[in-house]
Order: sequence, then C-alpha cells, then structure tokens
Amino acid sequence: MSDMGAFREAVIAWAAGGPGDLARELAERLPVQAVVLLEGPSDVAAVDALAASRGRDLAAEGVCVLAIGGAMSVGRFAQLLGPRGLGLRLTGLCDEAERRYYARGWERASAAPRDFFVCAADLEDELIRALGVPRVEELVRAEGDLRALETFLRQPAQRDRAAHQQLRRFFGTKKGRKIRYGRVLVEGLAPDRVPAPLDALLTSL
Repeated sequence: MSDMGAFREAVIAWAAGGPGDLARELAERLPVQAVVLLEGPSDVAAVDALAASRGRDLAAEGVCVLAIGGAMSVGRFAQLLGPRGLGLRLTGLCDEAERRYYARGWERASAAPRDFFVCAADLEDELIRALGVPRVEELVRAEGDLRALETFLRQPAQRDRAAHQQLRRFFGTKKGRKIRYGRVLVEGLAPDRVPAPLDALLTSL
C-alpha cells in the first residue's frame, strides 16, 4: 500500500469512530495538501484516470482522492479533514441530487462554499453523454461485455428507457463493473470532450 493509500485507510477508520492519530501523523509527514471527497469508488476511478491521461500524479502532489461511501457521509469527512479538522483544502464531485449534503457539509466545516463540483445526474451519465451511445457501445464491445449488454437490453424493464439510460443502468448491474467503466469511459474520451464538472475538478487542483 502506498503512503497515500495508508492515509486514506486511516481517514476512513477515523471517520468510522476510530482514533485520528495516524491520519494526523500521515497528513503531516506526506504532506497532504488537499482532499477530494467523492461519493464512491467509480468516481475515484474516473478522477484517477483523467489525472493519469494528463500526466499528473495526484498523490505526489499531496492530493488524496477519497471515496466516502455515499454523500450522506460527506459532513463527517469534511469536519475531520477541513478547516476545523486537519486544515486541508476540501474539494469534491457529487450528483445534483446530493448537492445539499455537500453544501451542508462544507458549511458546517467552514470550507469554501463553492469548492465542489456537481454532475447534472451523475458522473456515469455525464460520461455517456460526452462520449455518445455508439462510442460507449464500442468500448463495451472492446471490454468483452457486449453479450452481457445485449442480454440486459432484452429485459422488459429496459424497453422504454432511452439508450443512454440503459447503458447507465447496465454499468451498475455487476459488482466492480461500475468502477471498471469509470476508468474505461474516461480513457475513451477525446481531450476536448471531458465533462465540465470533472474537468473543472481536476483543473482546480
């Protein structure tokens, strides 16, 4: 495990009610400058993939990219890591439906109120729209998942959904698939097609 990975694990344990001594020690020693609070691991995969495509090593820059296990946990992490905790700069990415949790968490932690970015629906939806359905289907084929997608599309529940909605739901139907496609979809983007919230997040760091 990398040093930044150890810091992530220490923070998660601290947020779950454990002691914060190790997180404090690692934050100073690395040193950590900023934390990106993301709802889940598929978002982490996307952010890491975009950073890599731009030749950036966020961990080496002192940036911790952290999955917090859902937007309702953001307040706890913001309190521990932000101005009232470790004093780190906070930023993040969330779905429009979860904006209120981030706004409230930032406010309670006395963090800069607009220093997080919002996807219109969620990040997968943003990526599918940026790529277009035909390109996403090409990527699914290249990943060896075309037969699974075709089986999924034959389900009655999918018949009345738009193609991009079907793809979005498909990515969440198997454990680990959403995380894998967080990386695959970003790697498939042209440089000028990166969704605005994701681009703005990385640019801000």
